[in-house]
Amino acid sequence: MTKFKKPLLFALCLLPIALVAGVFTGIYQIEMLPEEMVAEAIAEIGSLELLVVITGIQAAGYAFVCGLFGYIFANKLGLWRTIRVEKKSLVTTLVISLVGGIIFSLDYWIFGSFIEPVKESYVADITASNVIASVLYGGIVEEVMLRLFFMSLIALIVWKLFYKKYDKENIPSSVFVIANIIAALLFAAAHLPATVVLSGGLTPWIVFRCFLLNGGFGLVFGWLYRKHGIAYAMLAHALFHIVSKIIWLIFI
Repeated sequence: MTKFKKPLLFALCLLPIALVAGVFTGIYQIEMLPEEMVAEAIAEIGSLELLVVITGIQAAGYAFVCGLFGYIFANKLGLWRTIRVEKKSLVTTLVISLVGGIIFSLDYWIFGSFIEPVKESYVADITASNVIASVLYGGIVEEVMLRLFFMSLIALIVWKLFYKKYDKENIPSSVFVIANIIAALLFAAAHLPATVVLSGGLTPWIVFRCFLLNGGFGLVFGWLYRKHGIAYAMLAHALFHIVSKIIWLIFI
């Protein structure tokens, strides 16, 4: 039971953050969804308030389960690092976050120049609920789900199936590269439903944009997780959103 103490404490610490993240994600979704979809949700669930509460509880549940098992998987792989401030890791993360946030912000001017719904979505995105949801849900919940849990799980499976002759200290880097690629692709694919809602449908350019941005940045977060720990992947993901939104606030 002692070996589950730290994973359990970590998962419990995630609960309040994920709950707040889920609540603001629910509020943002209501703000962005077409009126007819909101009306359907109210008819099915009963009220907007209940929809927001359910979204918060779901986020907390995802974070708790993925945080608990993700910690255990990461520890088995030697990927878990104690959450603390390390100068080299912090500087690396801040530089990557600044550059990445700037690159991400260019989506408005590059893809937005010929995909009108993309440009319109960024103008509507600058709200308090979106900022909080992006930083907390994107930065914390998504990283726990996609990197700490899913990337670790895939790495564990690949290791045990194809590289089981290697011990924990000598797992080949290819195991983590494969896991990172798969997790990044899933991360991108998970954004397709929201992309459909915001864009009104899917076109080859919209799908390409979704996988280029989300998949590409997902690889970056996965690399940070592997090299510096999940805390720095979380920090980078959150800062990506903060930097890009500051740029949009200034220039849009």
